[in-house]
This record gives sequence, C-alpha cells and structure tokens, in this order.
Amino acid sequence: MESAELLDLLGNANRRRILRLLARKPCYVTEISDYLGVSPKAVIDHLRQLEEAGLVESRTDERRRKYFYISRGFRLEVTASPYDFGTKTAYPASSGLDITSCKHLSIDVDPDGASELPELAVEMRRLRRLRNELSLAQRWVQGRLTDVMERVSDEIDDSDDRLYVEVMGAIADGGADIETISRRVEVPPPVVEDVLQSLQSRGVVEQEGGQWVLRR
Repeated sequence: MESAELLDLLGNANRRRILRLLARKPCYVTEISDYLGVSPKAVIDHLRQLEEAGLVESRTDERRRKYFYISRGFRLEVTASPYDFGTKTAYPASSGLDITSCKHLSIDVDPDGASELPELAVEMRRLRRLRNELSLAQRWVQGRLTDVMERVSDEIDDSDDRLYVEVMGAIADGGADIETISRRVEVPPPVVEDVLQSLQSRGVVEQEGGQWVLRR
C-alpha cells in the first residue's frame, strides 16, 4: 500500500487504537468494541479497512469465533522540513540481511543469535536500545541535513533557491540527464534546464557524457 493511503487510513483515531490493542494480543470484535466503546458494527467496518490494507488478518478458533491480529510489522515515516516533504513505508527486513554492508553504520552483530529464553530477553532489550539510538541518529541527520540545505540556500541569491537545492540533491544522488532530474524533483524539464544553466554558470555543475554531475 502507498504511504499516502496508509496516512489516510491511520488518520482515524479508532483505527489507531485498534492497532494499539492488537499489538498487545489478538482480539475478537466484542473485545475491541468494549475497548473502544463503540458499536461492533463500527468495529467491523474499521477491521475491514485494515484487512483490505493488509495490516490486519483474522483466524477462527475452535469455537468458530473470529479473532484479529496484526499481520506484519511496518514503519511509516513522514519527513517535513522547509526543503523536503515525503512519506516512506518500510517493512521488516529478512533475517538474512547483511547489515554490515551499510558503510555508515557500525553494529555488533551476533551471527548465531540468542536461543534460550533469558538470552532472548537480553537480546530484546539490546535491540530496543539500538532502535532508540537509531531514532536519535535519524533526528541528528535530519537536523544536519536541514542545516546544510540552509547554507546552500544562503549561497544562492534567488527566489527559487529551494528548487536549486532540490536539483543539486537530485544530481548528488547520481549523475543524470534533464529528464531524470525532472522526474526526481517533479518539475518540468524546461525549468530544470534553466536551473542547471544557472548552476553551471556558478561553477557548481557540469556535463559529462550527457549527464549532469557536481563539479569536483
């Protein structure tokens, strides 16, 4: 599901409360209804939307009662700053992901992993602490990124300085032609071309084999 659709879906307070409850334990409709203080019919409608989105699944127990649970974990990120707005949905990676390949991240990885219950509890605590540290690191990166963008904007005396920042960022992601940059920044090619010509005259970018790149 697209991030924008998830935002719309989770914009409802009762659906968020349902997910919060299901994160604790699987529940029947009547349990959810009592927890929310709303009618079973309304709960069923919320659950239907969550099921259609793939966030919730259901099973039937031996007494033929249907209970609901969260189907899989996910993380929804929203970035909003004076220079950027975007949403991103991330799902848990497989256990086989080689985290050591991330050159900007250093994590002590135990290849064998925990097996006994006490060891699993310790590992859970370690991973939760790591999650908090990564969250703090993300905040630091976002603040640093905004500072850098502001400095770039200060260097460009133009009413469209933020567009210049976006175009430079698109080029920094990898050399590209005008059409590719246009798609990355969601601006018509003629506008991108004007910005590139201005940046070229400032000695910021240049062309190499039909690709625009940052000057070294």
